[in-house]
Amino acid sequence: MDKFTDYALRILITLAVRAPQRVPTSQIAALFDLSDHHLSKVATQLAREGFVTSERGRNGGLVLARPAEQISIGAVVRAMKRDDAVVECFGTNRSCLILPACGLRAPLAEAQEAFFATLDAYTLAEVTRARGALQDLLAI
Repeated sequence: MDKFTDYALRILITLAVRAPQRVPTSQIAALFDLSDHHLSKVATQLAREGFVTSERGRNGGLVLARPAEQISIGAVVRAMKRDDAVVECFGTNRSCLILPACGLRAPLAEAQEAFFATLDAYTLAEVTRARGALQDLLAI
């Protein structure tokens, strides 16, 4: 998993714990000691994918676009990693010299599917069940 996806999950967990309150991106960035600019990019992608809604202005911030029970962790990871192929040949680049005889593609594809199948079994609500402990850790 990359930082972009990691940060997306941190945003969603924070919003689930603080629901239904709006939380500014800058506040989430400060909580995790992350770049506000970078976290804003992640939040924009989460909004584009329909996981959060964003409102600008003095009382603005982020809020979950739907209940945490309806947000699959697998769907979030897929949406954030949409263009990241496990290996080059899973993407549009099919120029690898050994591609016609490579036996690695099938096991990697199988492993990737198993990874997502596991994540699909969990919702944001399930991974935030320890809400009280999360609130304490996030100093909410």
